[in-house]
Amino acid sequence: MKVEFAPLNIPLRRRLQTAAVLQWVFSFLGLAQCCLAAFVLLALSDWWMLALLYAGWLWLDWDTPTSGGRRSQCLRTWRVWDYFRDYFPLTLVKTVDLDPKKNYIFGFHPHGVLVAGGFGNFCTEATGFSRLFPGLTSHLLMLPFWFRVPLFRDYIMCGGLVSSSKSSLSYLVSRPEGGNVAVIAVGGAPEALDARPGALTLQVRNRKGFIKLALKHGAQLVPVFSFGENELFDQMENPSGSPLRRLQNRLQSIMGVAMPLFHARGVFQYSFGLMPYRKPINTVVGKPISVVQTPSPSSEDIHSLHQIYLQSLTELFEQHKHKYGLEEHQHLTFI
Repeated sequence: MKVEFAPLNIPLRRRLQTAAVLQWVFSFLGLAQCCLAAFVLLALSDWWMLALLYAGWLWLDWDTPTSGGRRSQCLRTWRVWDYFRDYFPLTLVKTVDLDPKKNYIFGFHPHGVLVAGGFGNFCTEATGFSRLFPGLTSHLLMLPFWFRVPLFRDYIMCGGLVSSSKSSLSYLVSRPEGGNVAVIAVGGAPEALDARPGALTLQVRNRKGFIKLALKHGAQLVPVFSFGENELFDQMENPSGSPLRRLQNRLQSIMGVAMPLFHARGVFQYSFGLMPYRKPINTVVGKPISVVQTPSPSSEDIHSLHQIYLQSLTELFEQHKHKYGLEEHQHLTFI
């Protein structure tokens, strides 16, 4: 394979963008393991008392990821996230104003491999979420597993990440003062296994848990489509029924996390590696779907609202697809 190396005279600005994305990729793929190893080594060292104190703090703080988290405005406004934004570049698009007195569930599509648009738009201020939606506080939901990792859990909570458990979502959208936005990558881990350039298949037909909670608490539903999310990485061929796909599904059922075998470019060359391609991501926030609070929604209520949500998501995609480089014949497929 011929390797295409990056030129030596790349501007410093672009090198900083690459460094910003590199640390983000590392935080997804390796930071949790490093934090766990650091905690174990600390516990086995002469500084074991610090590990004991942290374990006590962890016990006292165990429910924080399901109770709104603990965000840090300082971390969300780090200069590094501006370079992260400019690497792709990443843009957040508002279509309508949202009432800060209400709570919202943003259905984020597609999941992509590493949810770059979800992180950049809702866990940092690089694209101006607070400026575009004043009075609203965004929370990106993440698998509960990651909030059990010492030290790592505290870092990800600083960005506004919270547990994706039912109790966590209920806590956010039941606040009487309003102003909370719970962002859910609806397709979840299984959708990541189909994330590749050109993919427009969304795993949403049987995803109704967030619909039920929206009805139960009267939270407004907002479809969000991130154009370009699936263009960032290539992935090994893993069609349904193939040995690789069966193995990936098996690992996901055991560990709860997807294991997509993705690749794109490297830091110093463009031929292979785990760095995403420099492809624009345009995350469009649609119009809210008004939801009447129904403390005990029936199956018919859930199905009806789910159909309305799918229709709104389709309309959002069709309305904006031409602007972001898609052809007339390209449409969403729901499975």
